[in-house]
Amino acid sequence: MKYIKLGKSDLMVSRICMGCMGFGNAKTGQHSWTVDETQTREIIKHGLELGINFFDTAIVYQNGTSEQFVGRALRDFAKRDDYVIATKFTPRTQDEIDSGISGQKHIENYLNQSLKNLGMDYVDLYIYHMWDYHTPMEEITEGLHNAVKAGKARYIGISNCFAWQLAKANFHAREHGLTEFISFQGHYNLIAREEEREMAPFCADQNIAMTPYSALAGGRLSKKPGETSRRLKEDAYAKFKYDATADADNKIIARVDELAEKRGVSMTEISLAWLLTKTAAPVVGATKLFHVDGAARSVDIGLKQDEIDYLEELYVPHALVGVMAQNGKQKAGNVV
Repeated sequence: MKYIKLGKSDLMVSRICMGCMGFGNAKTGQHSWTVDETQTREIIKHGLELGINFFDTAIVYQNGTSEQFVGRALRDFAKRDDYVIATKFTPRTQDEIDSGISGQKHIENYLNQSLKNLGMDYVDLYIYHMWDYHTPMEEITEGLHNAVKAGKARYIGISNCFAWQLAKANFHAREHGLTEFISFQGHYNLIAREEEREMAPFCADQNIAMTPYSALAGGRLSKKPGETSRRLKEDAYAKFKYDATADADNKIIARVDELAEKRGVSMTEISLAWLLTKTAAPVVGATKLFHVDGAARSVDIGLKQDEIDYLEELYVPHALVGVMAQNGKQKAGNVV
């Protein structure tokens, strides 16, 4: 495994971050395809053995059971200083807004619950899961700064936002002596490259680490035509993100397959090797041990420039999907 300093922080993280959305009680939460605690522990232990030290979860993953499973496994299998744990919080709920709970209090409450779920005193990276259009940005930045001052979070990151929003928040924090975001987690892979327009160059300029999610497009970039999985069959959200562009995307996926055959490696290794040329540490989900193996091997692939060009050649612009599409609509609504 190889390691990299995460942006401006002193966190040394593995080039592969283990995404933990696939861990948790399948009967509780938004996903039916997640794995139970026994499987979670096996996967996390295997990842640690392969040198993965960076783990990403969220309070909303399976109603907190992902955090619980991950926290227990890490506490049992590793010393606290030997891994980096990231978790995320979502915007205020309507009930919180109606009750007058501020952005600062919302962050305090959610972080305390995450720490309880994890069984930890602090997280290394606390991530703003998506931009809250109903809460002043100043309340969020102050609430996150308070979490760092209290020693409950070492650093802060942000996910699912536009480049102008990240710039606005960080420049506000810089001006007022508050904690700045050191990482950005967005939707980015070989068949979803819209972050290259503004976010990627901004992060490069500001030394903000990119840790993209959906690194394998919900499994699409790791499977040959005709191959399937439980997630591909049941993940309605991933279908919403990718089905509309399947014809264009399949041409790129075919090139991943072609290059994998030529190199004698898996499609997972090729897809992640490409993403590793662009970002610090892709967030890669795993629900089976071999998923971890493929992710770990990708670090050593080292694509040549002509291979990178070949994989990128057929990409066509995509509309924003998922959270970012919803954010765009809220932004437009606010302008009107």
